[in-house]
Amino acid sequence: MRLPRMIAVTLAGASVLLPAAACSSEEPAAGQAPQATTAAPTPTGQETPAGEPHPFTGKPGAPLRPVLTAKIENTAAGKPQLGLKSADIVYITQVEAGLTRLIAVFSSKIPAKIGPVRSARISDLHLAPQFGKPAFAYSGAQTKMLPFIAQASLFDVSDSRVPGAYFRQPGRVAPYNLFANTKRLLAGAPKASKAKDIGFTFGDAPAEGGVERTSYTVKWPAARFTFAWSEAKKQWLIWQDGKKDMAAEGGQLGAPTIVVQYTKTERSQFHDKNQSYTPLVRTVGKGSAIVLRDGKAYKARWERKSEESGTTFTTADGEPMNFAPGQVWVALASRTPVTP
Repeated sequence: MRLPRMIAVTLAGASVLLPAAACSSEEPAAGQAPQATTAAPTPTGQETPAGEPHPFTGKPGAPLRPVLTAKIENTAAGKPQLGLKSADIVYITQVEAGLTRLIAVFSSKIPAKIGPVRSARISDLHLAPQFGKPAFAYSGAQTKMLPFIAQASLFDVSDSRVPGAYFRQPGRVAPYNLFANTKRLLAGAPKASKAKDIGFTFGDAPAEGGVERTSYTVKWPAARFTFAWSEAKKQWLIWQDGKKDMAAEGGQLGAPTIVVQYTKTERSQFHDKNQSYTPLVRTVGKGSAIVLRDGKAYKARWERKSEESGTTFTTADGEPMNFAPGQVWVALASRTPVTP
């Protein structure tokens, strides 16, 4: 069922935290190459025969497993996050008070545990249909939003529906200590859709149009991400609010492709207990984008014709804008950051 356009969610019982001040791990200045960060080995995925490239990563050999999506905390209080290194796609979306949260998409490689898991927002429901009917892990939503979640194109594997999949991580403070066992999450959604084409293309970079960049910064009203190219790692390493974005598994988060997708962010009709309005990020339509890969920035266009279809990215000439194989981060941003 198509969701109404102007609906929203408030987070029941959640507090809004301001980003922490920058510490000694400062983000790199524009024009400066980032220092390499040594990452600890990540858990290896199941070995599979060589096959067609995976539609989410462009890497061959990964089977088309069910899709698990999860809402992940993204303030200093919830860091470091667990499981993001294994995600195929990570979306950055704006929430109340100009802060951001993440939507992690897993399929080709599914880690044992993920977290901290946080509450759902209306923009999540508009992103989900492109994956078919994925499993959606979250913790809490405004009561008025629950009927819309029930009608959305997803399988609800929240802590209220699959409580046995969730646990409180020792050493962390609530509500930033709720983590989940992915095997149990997927067991709660046995019919979750398997990975399919969502519009991404992978391959060689365009021969022309790229501008060399060592770093690129994207701002929201109360959050700032800097993506800095590491030639040694062949990744854009990630800084948030002036600090290295570290993974709980060890090492700095990063990806070979970063997509800055400029969208329209509107005020929805609901707000949280702090009277901050919930943004509605529109991901259906057309717009401009910047694609970062191989140490260059490429101007691109994006188009998503309906909620059931994926998002295609093209060059100025209308050719497919190929991503580098591997994890993709998509920053859903606005040209002029505003708090709706």
